[in-house]
Amino acid sequence: MDWDKLRIFHAVADAGSLTHAGESLHLSQSAVSRQIRALEEALGTTLFHRHARGLILTEQGELLFDATSAMAKKLDSAAARIRDSEEEVYGHLRVTTTVGFGTLWLAPRLTKLYERYPDLKIDLMLEERVLDLPMREADVAIRMKEPAQADLVRKRLLNIRMRFYATPSYLERMGRPNSLEELRGHRLICQSPDTAQVSEGARLVQQAMAHDLPSTLTVNNYFGVLQGVLNHLGIGILPDYLTVDHPGIERVLPEIESGEVPVFLAYPEELRSSRRVTAFRDFIQEQILIYRRQQMGETAPE
Repeated sequence: MDWDKLRIFHAVADAGSLTHAGESLHLSQSAVSRQIRALEEALGTTLFHRHARGLILTEQGELLFDATSAMAKKLDSAAARIRDSEEEVYGHLRVTTTVGFGTLWLAPRLTKLYERYPDLKIDLMLEERVLDLPMREADVAIRMKEPAQADLVRKRLLNIRMRFYATPSYLERMGRPNSLEELRGHRLICQSPDTAQVSEGARLVQQAMAHDLPSTLTVNNYFGVLQGVLNHLGIGILPDYLTVDHPGIERVLPEIESGEVPVFLAYPEELRSSRRVTAFRDFIQEQILIYRRQQMGETAPE
């Protein structure tokens, strides 16, 4: 159905006159009349009874006017939302990050974001695959390396390291190793060396595995590794950002850790002025600052 003809029909039905509708649409009366006749022919029905005092909708015309009125309201609402979005944070935001960071650090903090922006709709896509931001597979990405794609706004959020962790209960029961060689007396919990992960984490896993460990538990994401550690199954290799939210685990082999892993936030240049993206970016930077202060308090000397 021709949208332009429907728009003209709605104006005529609303005004009750070809002349008045033409004035509002900046069209001649004859042009409006032709469009109405063409619409009636396309639908195979009469939409108006023509009287000396003006036009009256037929039963079929009433049905169509109800439909165009609903359409007009939705379009007006959408236009208002678009205008409001320049000042309000509203609508869908597609965020992609790794399974570990998204599950263990980002998702628990989203409560505060929703409290601030209750009309925000976030689609959180957790996967190791790097989505194509310029092709709009996602709006915002948080990745464990600097994005290589062009035309992106990027911000370095923090650096993380992979370290060894266990629960006090496990260490009390099984003892505390003082070297990688002493891991032979423990069960290692880590991501499989074949699993997609940051290269620094994979190197630390390979370094530990080289000591011919009798028992291991490998999982394909850090959430599973953390659950194994929290349930006292062994010593796990985990990112250090977990310690703030999980004070029930403690570091083992403190002299051994991975190299630094940079964490970047990125989004397409074309979304630089998006209120949703700006709100999310500012919120993440605020949460990173809070996290750093908590981490400093956690590691400060007594």
